[in-house]
Amino acid sequence: MDFVTMLRRRWLVITIVAVVGAATGFGVARSTQPLYRSTTSSFVSLTQGSSVAELVQGTTYTQNLVQSFTGLATMPAVLDPVIEDLDLTLSARSLARTVTATTPLDTMFIEITAVSPDPDVAAATADAVAASLARQVTEITPGSAEEPIVRLTVVAPAARPSVPFTPNTKRMVVLGGVGGLAVGVLGVLALSLFDTRVRRTSDLPQRPDAVVLGLVPRDRDARRWRPALVTEPDGHVAESYRRVQTNLQFISAANKVRSFVVSSSVAGEGRSTVAINLASALAEKGARVLLVDADLRSPSLSEHMGLDPHDGLTTILVGATELQDVSHAWGPEGLDVVVAGELPPNPAQLIDSSAMQAFLDEALASYDAVVLDAPPLLPFTDAAVLARHTDGLLMVVGATRVRRTQVATAMSMLDTIDATCLGIVLNGATVLESGTWHRATAARVARSRPTSSAGPRPSRRAARPDTQPAPGPATTSAAGRTGGHGRRAATVDSRTPADSRGGGGPELAPVT
Repeated sequence: MDFVTMLRRRWLVITIVAVVGAATGFGVARSTQPLYRSTTSSFVSLTQGSSVAELVQGTTYTQNLVQSFTGLATMPAVLDPVIEDLDLTLSARSLARTVTATTPLDTMFIEITAVSPDPDVAAATADAVAASLARQVTEITPGSAEEPIVRLTVVAPAARPSVPFTPNTKRMVVLGGVGGLAVGVLGVLALSLFDTRVRRTSDLPQRPDAVVLGLVPRDRDARRWRPALVTEPDGHVAESYRRVQTNLQFISAANKVRSFVVSSSVAGEGRSTVAINLASALAEKGARVLLVDADLRSPSLSEHMGLDPHDGLTTILVGATELQDVSHAWGPEGLDVVVAGELPPNPAQLIDSSAMQAFLDEALASYDAVVLDAPPLLPFTDAAVLARHTDGLLMVVGATRVRRTQVATAMSMLDTIDATCLGIVLNGATVLESGTWHRATAARVARSRPTSSAGPRPSRRAARPDTQPAPGPATTSAAGRTGGHGRRAATVDSRTPADSRGGGGPELAPVT
């Protein structure tokens, strides 16, 4: 992945970490006790010497002593009188940690610096140490007290500091911000290297058959697990499913897809929700669609669509009933649903049986399209086997819910048995990613759209009479319908045109 692109995507995280770092630096600066610093300068000179030779020798002698005097300034012999004079509560050892004595190179100046939380104490301590050092130098150097050979003279008394020298708030804020920025950038880079979850289309396998048919954006406002084409048919999520259905038609223009499996790599990627919405999108186009719950291990459509779970696909496969007896009308006009039925002890054998092939042949003879909701590919082989019996498999990839290696492994399973992958649907993509992808592909799809002299197909809903029959049940068995298999009786769907697109469908529970 391009690191620059990744940093642009995570700029908000980096900014937040940098701000936190700057705020931490400011907080540390505000919580640190301010310290003041004051310096006194003293000059070391000779009091004797009349000739040039004596002065040169005296100067050399004095320079040799200056380094010793700087060390003497922090010893108890100098600091004890200071503590007594200033009435300090510190010991000589503690006071020595706040006093420093230095001498510039090749000079005879001694600079004594004192540090204290009180600016007045800092200035007084520096002056007091300079005075005490001068007295000690007089006592320990040759000569008498009245006529010492070496003398220290204060040439620059300590001044009361007006501002503390530490903490430096501006510097600490800048350092905290820079440190936070570095931590944010390094953290994002590390995340991009170690986080292998699929987040965008660039994370999907780069294969000729791994065509991205569409992105379904994450909808935080919609009621969870309710199909968008039933509850919010005019919303952006519903429109994304219509794009997937349209792109599926264009990508298979040479060989029309009439039956396909909807599956995913692992559980929890939203394959059942995608299957319901794609089947609804096909039914909106006027097709007769059969949605089959082919998950014979953990079926969910019966519970989430409010249908009878007892008779369904398994009862058909064992020859106990017929298709028209267990298919239920649901949602948009033209959509029938067959639930999984009772859970069998041998789901793999039933899936890969001649009875399943016979069921698919019968369904294709009565419906324009058959959509099978199958279990995930990695735990079970059912979806891969069903892909061999149908025109192919539509892979649902849940953004942030599956890793790139899992998707690649699932795709390789299809290659192993020579099954067809019709394409990929990235489910739960961010709104920004979805909008960028659709804008990038809109022109290409428009150029590939075939032209036709025929006018637009009349809407089936618009052709329905304004006066509707009395309200009837939301679902019904196909055996109770008139006009042939796959067509509802006039009393099945009593919704108005607005209701047939909107919230007039049955209540749904969560779909996994």
